[in-house]
Amino acid sequence: MTEYPHLLHPLDLGFTTLKNRVLMGSMHTNLEERGDWNRVAEFYATRARGGVGLMVTGGMAPNSEGGVFPGAAGLFSAEDISNHRMVTDRVHAGGGKIAMQILHAGRYAYGPDCVAPSAIKSPISPFKPTELDEAGIEKQIADIATAAARAREAGYDGVEVMGSEGYFLNQFLVTHTNRREDRWGASYENRMRLPVEVMKRVRTAVGDDFIVIFRLSMIDLVPNGSTHEEVVHLAQAIEAAGASIINTGIGWHEARVPTIATSVPRAAFAWVTKKLMGKVGIPLICSNRINTPEVAEQVLAEGCADMVSLARPFLADPDFVNKAASGRADLIAPCIACNQACLDHTFAGKVSSCLVNPKAGFETELVVAPAAETQAVAVVGAGPAGMAAALTAAERGHRVTLFDREGEVGGQLNMAKQVPGKEEFHGLVDWFAASLKEAGVALRLGVEATVEDLGGFDAVIVATGVVPRDPGIPGQDHPSVLGYVDVLRGRAQAGPRVAVIGAGGIGFDVSEFLVTGDSPTEHLPDWMREWGITDPALARAGLAPEGPRPEPAVREVVMLQRKAEKPGKRLGKTTGWIHRASLQMKAVEMRAGVNYERIDDAGLHVSYGEARERPEVIACDTVVLCAGQVSERSLADRLEAAGIACHVIGGADVAAELDAKRAIDQGVRLAAAL
Repeated sequence: MTEYPHLLHPLDLGFTTLKNRVLMGSMHTNLEERGDWNRVAEFYATRARGGVGLMVTGGMAPNSEGGVFPGAAGLFSAEDISNHRMVTDRVHAGGGKIAMQILHAGRYAYGPDCVAPSAIKSPISPFKPTELDEAGIEKQIADIATAAARAREAGYDGVEVMGSEGYFLNQFLVTHTNRREDRWGASYENRMRLPVEVMKRVRTAVGDDFIVIFRLSMIDLVPNGSTHEEVVHLAQAIEAAGASIINTGIGWHEARVPTIATSVPRAAFAWVTKKLMGKVGIPLICSNRINTPEVAEQVLAEGCADMVSLARPFLADPDFVNKAASGRADLIAPCIACNQACLDHTFAGKVSSCLVNPKAGFETELVVAPAAETQAVAVVGAGPAGMAAALTAAERGHRVTLFDREGEVGGQLNMAKQVPGKEEFHGLVDWFAASLKEAGVALRLGVEATVEDLGGFDAVIVATGVVPRDPGIPGQDHPSVLGYVDVLRGRAQAGPRVAVIGAGGIGFDVSEFLVTGDSPTEHLPDWMREWGITDPALARAGLAPEGPRPEPAVREVVMLQRKAEKPGKRLGKTTGWIHRASLQMKAVEMRAGVNYERIDDAGLHVSYGEARERPEVIACDTVVLCAGQVSERSLADRLEAAGIACHVIGGADVAAELDAKRAIDQGVRLAAAL
């Protein structure tokens, strides 16, 4: 008897059967654009072998004007079809099924040739689109249908028509972006004409025995978006037009509501899909922040959907389904929804990968193979770099001993998991602990490794991390001054008025910790109220008329930085705005270009600019130092002095912001090459 009877139950579509209820949702990886089709094929085949029921590719452009950026991949030629055939053949050989997503970006296209229902510029693109005429609309419909037919010719098992997230078809549906007065605008019947016509033409192009998924925006989260009644009406029309499955889209890319970041509660929008259950006769897929088999099973068991979509969890662990099915769920590498190596990479034009699993997207390059000769390997430091190195080395067959002065593994991750909205880090630490045990790594916790301890090993890896930088502020030894380590580890309590020195990632995390009582990430109604989300049956697009209503801050916090730039400017591209907005809603004051003059009983004395102007005293009960870090490499220096070679990785190598992405990647790559 499986622990996940709903999740692992087949789904009969009539002409074909999916072996389980798990969809790997679409992710743009930037792999197709690089032209290494063996690499693309291996990315998808790895996940096919991992047991997923159906995969959807990243968005493929139906034409040049619809590509998300100039040169975006699509099926435009016989050569393209041949390249994609390499992918589908490899997936089928791995026992999987794969659908190609057809994505027309509309006004979101990052190029001057973008087109849309109306000439209204998107806030996330610099280009004003051209308003389509009748001939232009017919061209878009025909090109999408042609792309679907070519996908079938390339061996795909289906297509997904992207009709959500504020892309082209979604833009026709709402008056937010469609100001037309012809047969493609004005009334809802007219505004929905395009997606319905596209679905009809796609079905005609591919025949009856082919999966056609329509991704439908079920809650737009933008002004003048769709009502729930309109969503139901569209879904029924899409079913009648020939869709096999309807997938859930949540929010537009320009929405000022987070929908997939780590601070979003798990399965936060399952209730949205559930509202449509029973109103159409084809299967519905639930999406967003479903990242464990337990959460996925619960979504299905509660009747929220017929199938679940997980995207980034398949970057973190391509064997997600096989591990769940074989009773090894504790060994599933968790997606922590950080966006650092996936979406942030996508928008920077890099290959999408995963903080937790650097092999994602690099399956043909970063190969963890059995070692030709096993070695005794010592790793010092059980933070992300050290744990990744130890685990990878052990997987290769090396005999690994992992030292750490603390009594538990995790290192800096144990501070991150205390921050409200970063609860997923608990699961990451738990996974590392379970995986290290499974791999047979010998743990020596609570041990300060010495040169003598390390002399008998064939290889020594130093991952001793960082220590806080001394900001050198006069009076920083005042009783009111605390370090961020003591605050996040619960060793010290801040007072009701706090000055946070440093506005990098740590400063933002500490400020969130200081102003938040009970984490809204752990309680969906509180989180929805904080971001102004409501039932789209009650308010158009699911935006509460009263707007966001966060809980009051539990402390007054002012956050300061020396740099004369916008605080939080260097945070993640796709998540930084969330952190800034969250603190602004809690009335955190942010100041830049600050000089720290001294700390005394009156508070924190500051001035501004190179001329040290406008001196003032910030009255506060506590000053928390978050002024950066320096590498802790004293052990490496002692080893070098003793003539013992060592590899230095993670924060001990480069003391940037607490960068788990770089640390884990460095640890895996080093161990793979030992």
